[in-house]
Amino acid sequence: MTSYIIRRLLILPIILFGVTLLIFSMLMMLGPYQRLSTYITDPAQLKGGDLDLLVKKYGLDDPWYEQYGRWLNGLLHGDLGWSEAAGAPIVKAIIDRFPATLELALFAVIPVVMGGIWLGVYSAVHHNDPMDHGIRVLAIIGWSFPTFVFGLLVLMIFYGVFGWFPPGRLDNWAMELVQSKEFIRYTGLNVLDGLLNGNLALVWNAIRHLIAPVITLAVVWWAFILRISRSSMLETLRKDYIRTARAKGVKEDVVINKHARRNALIPIVTVAGPMILGLLGGIVTVEAVFGYQGLGLLFYDTATQLDYAGILGVAIYFSFLLVFINLAVDVSYAIIDPRIRLE
Repeated sequence: MTSYIIRRLLILPIILFGVTLLIFSMLMMLGPYQRLSTYITDPAQLKGGDLDLLVKKYGLDDPWYEQYGRWLNGLLHGDLGWSEAAGAPIVKAIIDRFPATLELALFAVIPVVMGGIWLGVYSAVHHNDPMDHGIRVLAIIGWSFPTFVFGLLVLMIFYGVFGWFPPGRLDNWAMELVQSKEFIRYTGLNVLDGLLNGNLALVWNAIRHLIAPVITLAVVWWAFILRISRSSMLETLRKDYIRTARAKGVKEDVVINKHARRNALIPIVTVAGPMILGLLGGIVTVEAVFGYQGLGLLFYDTATQLDYAGILGVAIYFSFLLVFINLAVDVSYAIIDPRIRLE
């Protein structure tokens, strides 16, 4: 196990270096005057200033390798330029928005993974029973529903009709509270910070705002995980070692829980990686529908406003996140299936 993880970690710097070269090559496809906008904090400088002097000042006409060295140094020091869409340095904007998206992802991933895997296994074990057919129908409906349509329905019913789960991240009074000097920000996660500050009213307010977007995310991804779990479990249950275990008189619960379910997890872990990437990357449609101020809305704003620094910052964030999630998936393979460590 240790040598397997070490091999993956040794490859990591090479992959990250390749990612930075790829992102920088995208940046160099822009002209020096376009790249200049990533350094300017006041748009008036681009209109009234001497652009050639600014290009010279920031070294945008230097050889590409010198520019890459400065850009890489800025990346290592958390400086990727000014985002006009966010009105702040893009790294700061991502850091500020990340807790909101992380909180949403944490609340969504629990029902998605636990419910999806459990129902998928249950459906496979009771293959072609009425419950199996019912679960399959629900999974197909859930996966086929466009996320933004389902989100609008949830918003319309639960908030528009019943007034239960409002959009946004907090009510106005709660937002003023968390921004006050009396409130201590430990993590940026409203629910956890509310608990640490002993304010249950804030905790409940944060949960009320999370329920609707969590339901929207959970239904779509839950259906996807369920279908993968069911297919993988059905395939595993047809294996020779499962038939052998049953022929030896091993209890059915042991066959399902010890022998079959663990070996069926590999495909589930594979698809769970992109799912977590999507959740931590910010679901643009869900955050836009519910006005949730996370990374999804930030990414949408940078793209629609052609904010070059923001777009490149987003690309770096997604690339690094994808690399580390793939590393976690590879390590999970070795934990679930010991044979992988020897390959």
